[in-house]
Amino acid sequence: MRQLRSSIGRGVMTVLASAALSASAAAQTTVTINVPKTQVVYATLRGGTYANTNIDNLLETRAASDQSYTRRAMLKFDTQNLIPAGRNVTSAIMTLTVKNATAGQTRHVAAYQVTTSWTESETTWKLRRSGQSWGTAGGDLGTKLTTATVADAAGSKVSFDITPLVKEAVAGQLGSSRYTRVMLVDMDAPTNVSYRSYVTPSDSNTSARPKLVVTYGGTTSTTTSSSAPAPSTSGSTLRVLQYNVHHGGIGTDGVYKPSRIIDWIAKINPDVVSLSEMESWDSYDSGDGVAQYAAALKAKTGVTWHALSIQDYGDWSSGGIRNAILSKLPISATYRHEFSLGRDRTVGGVTVDVNGRNINIMSTHLDPYDAGNRASQVKQLISYATGFAEDRIVLGDFNALPGSSEIVNLTGSYYDAWTQAVKAGTDVSAPDNPNGYTRNGRIDYVFFSHGEQHLSLKSVQVVDTRDSNGVMPSDHRPLVATFTVK
Repeated sequence: MRQLRSSIGRGVMTVLASAALSASAAAQTTVTINVPKTQVVYATLRGGTYANTNIDNLLETRAASDQSYTRRAMLKFDTQNLIPAGRNVTSAIMTLTVKNATAGQTRHVAAYQVTTSWTESETTWKLRRSGQSWGTAGGDLGTKLTTATVADAAGSKVSFDITPLVKEAVAGQLGSSRYTRVMLVDMDAPTNVSYRSYVTPSDSNTSARPKLVVTYGGTTSTTTSSSAPAPSTSGSTLRVLQYNVHHGGIGTDGVYKPSRIIDWIAKINPDVVSLSEMESWDSYDSGDGVAQYAAALKAKTGVTWHALSIQDYGDWSSGGIRNAILSKLPISATYRHEFSLGRDRTVGGVTVDVNGRNINIMSTHLDPYDAGNRASQVKQLISYATGFAEDRIVLGDFNALPGSSEIVNLTGSYYDAWTQAVKAGTDVSAPDNPNGYTRNGRIDYVFFSHGEQHLSLKSVQVVDTRDSNGVMPSDHRPLVATFTVK
């Protein structure tokens, strides 16, 4: 990537310092970042027949059913050299100017964090730089920061509040790099009037160029009101993953290849994993599938994974379909229970220590065919789980959609992590899956108990596991929730 360098004294960067307005308010500094090549670089990703084409001279967005017409715009701002490390960022507003637009309707365009670095002169739909693929074709997207309405008139302005991302970047919470990387994605339905192009940082009209205006140096306090516990920035982090692996690893291409699942688990890097539809000693896997996964993960990550096998029908020593819990954290206790009503189904759990707190993590897979059976299983699950100390997290494939009686009953005692993340704006999913579907709807869940004392939800992500051909290693998408344990 062309090196971004500070251009103080020869660029269009403006620094405004103001004195404190009161004894309790600190000085504020405002920086405008908009100098091409040295302070901001850019590129457009285009799919389909253009998936191998580098486009480093345009900024465009478009939603299309044919990926050859799909565009996503990327920008990278030098917040590493222009803002002192560790400063308290109180505001970061990115503004772009529409250059051309297909008339007919406004569009809702979202700003996403880009989680991996990229080189503007080399990046494509498939590659972030020469020889290095994106984790997911079309760019590695993190948190959806905000959504703005983009008009269909040339010269119109659109602004995105990306304060949370810049705040984390400057604080060094995103890794060793403190640059701010953003991708713009059209979130509306595909249509031939969705095209937008934006004035680039290299445009001769300096007043229309993209700019990031950052204010830092002051102190602020924020009071958050929510039905769920407020996020915390202290304590240890716990990442839990729910993943239905479709009979041990059958992908959407019909190929049984567990190594693809292993690769994704290692990439997601959870502390504890709940796996549904594992197989052992049956027609899918003639051996102990759970032990094989634990061994493969150890070989992949260099870390020992502790395992609990939870046979779906309560025949604990028999073969067949099952859930499993795999944990990098030492397990101090395990337990399993067969539901007594409805079709045979089970729940199992482990106790792990995080930051000196005992956390009970449970895994289940409810009846896929009968809502009445699921309702009975949910009632028993709630009753059974109360026998274990707080804090409790329950993961699994519940085979029930939000709003169903089963889920409504469960949320009387547990928070649905995805719903809470949506409220807090910390939900992450692919642009073409904004509702966080894990299969043909949202049927995989992470729940955490209303009575918890030490869990603070940080974020939830439905991971896009499609390769460049659109193939997933399972017919479900992984669901990962990150907690702070206080």
